[in-house]
Amino acid sequence: MAAILESDFLIQLGERVRAWRAEHATTRKALAAASGVSERFLAQLESGQGNISVLRLRALAQAMRVPLESLVRETQKKELVALIGLRGAGKSTLGARLAEALKAPFVELDKEVEKEAGAALGEVFALYGQDAFRRFERRALERVLAQHERAVIAVGGSLVTDRGSYDLLLNRCRCVWLKTSAQEHMARVIAQGDMRPFKGRSAALDEIRKLLEDRDPLYASAAYTIDTSGKTVKQSLTELRKALA
Repeated sequence: MAAILESDFLIQLGERVRAWRAEHATTRKALAAASGVSERFLAQLESGQGNISVLRLRALAQAMRVPLESLVRETQKKELVALIGLRGAGKSTLGARLAEALKAPFVELDKEVEKEAGAALGEVFALYGQDAFRRFERRALERVLAQHERAVIAVGGSLVTDRGSYDLLLNRCRCVWLKTSAQEHMARVIAQGDMRPFKGRSAALDEIRKLLEDRDPLYASAAYTIDTSGKTVKQSLTELRKALA
């Protein structure tokens, strides 16, 4: 139990340092130089994997110009629920309904990525490429986790392929994999009128099957799995609420 509490504390500490840097537009290199802590050590600390002496922590707090106690105060684990899965699984629909039932904010991470990038999702890929998208996604995720104590978050289907972002999500949220068959994914995507990222309907089903095959082991890392195949929204929502309860 003690190891779990220590892990949570280090994650919270890392989040506070990252959030401060983002708020003050300060690079990790600059903060490391100001505090006398190595940049490598600071990177470990921000990832929730580092350990730190009282004197080093005091130097870091002084460089950040924040009270030491604001860095080390312990908070209750956030009541955050993250819905993961391929597009068409029902993340947006069920997420909005679940948030309403829990009286919590509903956040679609893709929209937060667009805010970070200042462009529509398709334009982000076209203008900046995959690597830049991942950076925008990570910043958006960190911001959402720092801003909300309670929320339901619908996550883009490919986030699980970014190990760092996915680990952060798994550590901070109760993750639920919404899964369904390839055929239902296909039908729902067509109903949405959006075939992105598929290149035409003829090959779409095969692409969906391949994506599911590749990502199933990653999605399966979630704490809960809800199969929405052949179920109404009401039925899936009832099952989801029971699992979380």
